Amino acid sequence: MRSTDSGARTASALALLPLLVFLAIFLGSGIYHSMIGTEFAFYQVKAPVAAIPAIILAVLLYRKPLNQAIETFLQGASHPNLILMFMVFMLAGAFASVSSGIGSVDATVQFGLSIIPPEFVLPMLFIIAAFISTAMGTSMGTIAACAPIAFGFTQATDISPLLAIGAVVGGSMFGDNLSMISDTTIAATRSQNVELRDKFRVNIWIALPSAIVAVVLYVILSGQAQTIESKPYNAWLILPYLSVFFLAFTRLHVLAVLAIGIFISTIFGLVFTPEYSLLKVNTAIYDGFVGMFEVALLSMFLGGLSLIMQKQGGLEWLIQRIYALTRLFKVGQQRAGEIGVACLVIFSNLFVANNTVAIILSGDMAREIANEYGLDGKRVAAILDTFSCIVQGLIPYGAQLLLACSIAKLSPIELISNVYYCWILAIFTVLAIALRFPRLKPTATI
Repeated sequence: MRSTDSGARTASALALLPLLVFLAIFLGSGIYHSMIGTEFAFYQVKAPVAAIPAIILAVLLYRKPLNQAIETFLQGASHPNLILMFMVFMLAGAFASVSSGIGSVDATVQFGLSIIPPEFVLPMLFIIAAFISTAMGTSMGTIAACAPIAFGFTQATDISPLLAIGAVVGGSMFGDNLSMISDTTIAATRSQNVELRDKFRVNIWIALPSAIVAVVLYVILSGQAQTIESKPYNAWLILPYLSVFFLAFTRLHVLAVLAIGIFISTIFGLVFTPEYSLLKVNTAIYDGFVGMFEVALLSMFLGGLSLIMQKQGGLEWLIQRIYALTRLFKVGQQRAGEIGVACLVIFSNLFVANNTVAIILSGDMAREIANEYGLDGKRVAAILDTFSCIVQGLIPYGAQLLLACSIAKLSPIELISNVYYCWILAIFTVLAIALRFPRLKPTATI
């Protein structure tokens, strides 16, 4: 049975209400303003402000003293994963601001235009992001490194920013799902007591065909791209980005990669950009921080809100209902069990907006379902990881879309439909469940 303390809590559907309030305000406002033709419809109500009524409601619904409710919120908002996310946001903003200020982004884009035909820009953005994310094991660091370049390409060509940023996000989620050092991969395999390589053998048969289809789609979509002659550029200014790309393939921490990128950009800017000065570096770094403040604050707000909902038994109620539904099936039990596992992690991810946490929350119950339905542990681990990455790449209040959209100044709602890889991966994963594919040698579940 489940070893967490969640089983001792009273499950409550009411505990899920605060997040529904946030979504109603945030998404509802954007939809309303879109219908009446307001420009930048989804920016009319700021997401952190929309979260405040939800936080107040969560605190009021908490079945313990007010001070304890606030302490619970602060505990969730200061979780180590969220502090890391906050730092990634800040350093990513600073790196993008400094590298753009010294002309590194422009130089890298012009270099790319000189060697990559326009019809291959989108597939190359996807492939590069996929390789970097697989090497780094994190989609956040990949987006921080690649999104400014992708956005730069859209400024120099007629490629849509939504398509370019969508390609980067999709490639980043490919690596997040498959990488051996990804926290989602580690969480999924540990929750099911299977080896990393065994989960990878299942996952690759689903993710790789999805990636191939995505690449072909991007070639088709960019086939009519306008050919634009590259402009002269200073090749030295490409090195800050090349250094970040190279460091991304090492085991160096993402914060160290971004910090080194800022330092190298500063040095090259002072040397090769005469009008650049330390005072401008200071301003650029601070502007980068300010540009990321909204999404960083929202992440912390949602982290605190998520923990209150967990403590109140909201996710426990949701997981119990999904588990109960899987037991209604009398035929096709293995498929029903795998669908149940998928629903567990999907809904957990929707409510916590963090794919690793979603896997951890649903992992124990997923193992119970696996034992009851005789499911292969490595298939369960692959389903947990894959669907968590699919959802994480598509929710507008998730860290990945917020980071990408902050860099490219886009609406996360508009971006969702352009993250083609995640939609394709969802289709292939559903087919894998329906067709019981791939069929590998079974392993015992614990």
